[in-house]
Amino acid sequence: MTAKILKINPKKIGHARLRPVADAIRKGKLVIFPTETIYGIGANALDAKAVRGIYRAKGRPSKNPLIVHVDSMRMAKEMGDIPKKYESRIAKAWPGAVTFVVKVRKIVPRVVTGGLETVAIRMPEDRLTRELVSMSGVPIAAPSANMHGRPSPTSARHVIGDFKSKVAFIVDAGRSKYGVESTIVDLSTFTLLRPGAFPVEDIERIFKMRLNVPEQARGTRDSRKALSPGMKYKHYAPSTPLFLFTGKPDTIGRLVKGIDANIAFLGSSETCMRIGGRMITIPLGSRSDLREIAHNLFDRLRFLDSLGVDFVIAESFSEKGMGLAVMNRLRRASQHLEFRTRKGLLDLKRLSQL
Repeated sequence: MTAKILKINPKKIGHARLRPVADAIRKGKLVIFPTETIYGIGANALDAKAVRGIYRAKGRPSKNPLIVHVDSMRMAKEMGDIPKKYESRIAKAWPGAVTFVVKVRKIVPRVVTGGLETVAIRMPEDRLTRELVSMSGVPIAAPSANMHGRPSPTSARHVIGDFKSKVAFIVDAGRSKYGVESTIVDLSTFTLLRPGAFPVEDIERIFKMRLNVPEQARGTRDSRKALSPGMKYKHYAPSTPLFLFTGKPDTIGRLVKGIDANIAFLGSSETCMRIGGRMITIPLGSRSDLREIAHNLFDRLRFLDSLGVDFVIAESFSEKGMGLAVMNRLRRASQHLEFRTRKGLLDLKRLSQL
């Protein structure tokens, strides 16, 4: 099987062109489609066999739950027990880049939930995604369309190499609007499970409640159990070793001075300009625009592997607004705190305190 690549203008969605994709989903096939957050690999959420195909295609652990995409509150209620006390507030957040975890209905196969008694549901902001759900007539279970643990895709070109022989269609609608996945909130405890494209501050404003933000949501530790995507397993990492630098940007020059290695730096445009010439720099955008940083993050993480460097130093950012999602992704992508050079072991964890 070779996927058919279907280019669609998101501003002029041609239903006739989208119909074969909807038919494929209804028939139990896998498709890759765009959302406002990232590109997803989806299947009929009510077809257990089709959903197992997602796990096989990605090499994803079966206990890592999926998100169910719906087109209406009616469909959401069919999938999960939406608390009545929150329904009007959820309606203010949807359609949007936020996923809510609620008690699952019997209609949902447990392969979708990773065996849990809860289900993650969202109604996407992206009109094309909602149209695809509506035309399919079924909810669509979909994680990010990347091989397990790798950076998430924000354009069709990121998925073709890995999935062109595994899916029926790849829908190409250009770059994703936000570039990071949806925010995930557990409504039973009003706890943030994963920061994302919908800022915590906006959720608190809509719900008029303080959201519990545990260390797992910040990416500083793993959850014992994956209650939602992005909690337990190493995520978003390029093949090139990446180190998250937590010190002051002005000290990065001292950090790399005299190191016998080929290094790249991933960070703000301002810091890249300041250290330019000392190493390869990959700017994410202005430090004052965290939405731009988030939008470019996964694309740049994928680009790193084409540089052939020994390792990458990534800059840290403020955790306000979209910055919390950026830092969560960088922490989960950076598993390499030490790097061996010809002059010995470079203890990056120690040097981060400079």
